Amino acid sequence: MSGYRISSAAVAVCCGVLGCVMPLATAWAQPANKKVTAAPARLPRENLLLYRGQDDTLQQVQNIDDWLRRRAEIVQGMQQIMGKLPGDEKRCPLDVKVEQEVDCGSYVRRHITYASEPGSRVPAFLLLPKAVLNAKEGTPAAKAPAALCLHPTNNEIGAGVVVGLGGRPNRQYASELAERGFITLAPNYPHLAQYRPDLDGLGWESGTLKAVWDNIRGLDLLDSLPQVRHGRYGVIGHSLGGHNAVYTAVFEPRLVAVVSSCGLDSFLDYYGGADRVWRPGAGWTQYRCMPRLADYRGRLQEIPFDFHELIGALAPRHVFISAPLHDGNFKADSVDRVVAAALPIYRLYGKPDRLVVEHPDCDHDFPEAMRLKAYELFEQVLGKPDGTASQP
Repeated sequence: MSGYRISSAAVAVCCGVLGCVMPLATAWAQPANKKVTAAPARLPRENLLLYRGQDDTLQQVQNIDDWLRRRAEIVQGMQQIMGKLPGDEKRCPLDVKVEQEVDCGSYVRRHITYASEPGSRVPAFLLLPKAVLNAKEGTPAAKAPAALCLHPTNNEIGAGVVVGLGGRPNRQYASELAERGFITLAPNYPHLAQYRPDLDGLGWESGTLKAVWDNIRGLDLLDSLPQVRHGRYGVIGHSLGGHNAVYTAVFEPRLVAVVSSCGLDSFLDYYGGADRVWRPGAGWTQYRCMPRLADYRGRLQEIPFDFHELIGALAPRHVFISAPLHDGNFKADSVDRVVAAALPIYRLYGKPDRLVVEHPDCDHDFPEAMRLKAYELFEQVLGKPDGTASQP
């Protein structure tokens, strides 16, 4: 995939602050007799090549093991706000139920529900190409690559918007992928449309983490289907779905290709840092998102994670970000700074080409040209539905 672009400001962050991390060891080398620096309570979001040493000193990342220590602190910061990701205690039989099946020409659309945890059933759309359903068992065509398709904010039909229902243009990525031969699963986001789980009663501290868990269980569902190429999946989302994709992928290594459209910028830059969007119940602090973030109103610098770190935490997986030039929610120049901060981690893995950002000339939208690039990425990484091998 081509078209990587970062602004001059982002280059300044990357090259001026990080020294372009070439070489890593010399960028922050210290004389042996230099005074040791204590690590701050919150490590800098714009410099991922620093980590907290065992003695709480500020250390320079020299290798992947060092980076994984910083990554663990990033995940800890996420869970400080979202709540702790559960383990097997929340898993239960999926008990998939088909509520409706519709013939859509080249694929079948099933409206299903599945049990993501005891006491909670997730409504979702499962799209199955007829080519894979009708293929002879044991042949390459009998298994297809699969992707999670996470929907933007829609309080009328929820996940229906990404399967082509409701008539909203440029949102039908689940159905378009199915037409290309992919199996797609589009779960509904909590507290939108008809999906209203009792977050408090189920023990969730945020709607964000409940959505992440529902998505993880959705991957378990894909793992259970005989028509799916198991173990390696894509995730794609616009707006709400765009950051839902990133959050889920940080926790879920089965997601090896991540596409986020209009889904992020730095918390510091969200709506220009306006106070009104950090009041309880607004923006990121909504009940279905992360209410605990309201505690950081007026001190956004202290939020214990940001998208600089989350995108870095996805390395060395494939990440494609579509950040329109005129998006009123998430600013393109802020996205550039996020990417500039994350890029050194991809370089550390020797995979800088796997982090790609493009800036279409539009507003808060997911235009066809960007969706086609996303689909091509999935075909490259997951393999084509005709049985063509994927790339590692």
